[in-house]
Amino acid sequence: MIHFINTGGTFNKRYNRVKGTLEVPLDYEALSEILKNSLFNQKYKITQIISKDSLEFTKNDRKLLQKTIQNIKEDKIIIIHGTDTMKKSAKFISEIKDKKIVFCGAMKPYEINSVEATANLFLAIGFIENSKNGIYIAMNGVVDSYKKIEKDYKNGIFYKKI
Repeated sequence: MIHFINTGGTFNKRYNRVKGTLEVPLDYEALSEILKNSLFNQKYKITQIISKDSLEFTKNDRKLLQKTIQNIKEDKIIIIHGTDTMKKSAKFISEIKDKKIVFCGAMKPYEINSVEATANLFLAIGFIENSKNGIYIAMNGVVDSYKKIEKDYKNGIFYKKI
């Protein structure tokens, strides 16, 4: 069983036609739609927390994330998280040693372009099924320990440090 924690981020953003802005909704519609439309056939749970752009995360948000993870009985956890601070959140929860935790997100909202979010999510799923306990980031075709993955802000992609 995989337990998904949805925290918001660009992955989830939707266009508000009234305000003319992209907003992080208080639901997990994007995640649910990907799992449903891809014929995902494993048992899973989804927990919705925070619902923010990760640039707006506070220390209390990260504490909530940490507490949520610690209270989950499953050992396979995928966290949908904003790309700007996912590494910071991964480091914050780094004392958790008894679970497989993979962060993933998207540079473009699922609602605008579903390919990247879907690819990153399934990279995380494939990896978590065959990994050992630890905290990882799965983005843009690379996945490894959060300590080895960096975001290239100039080019808008993640890469593995050598």
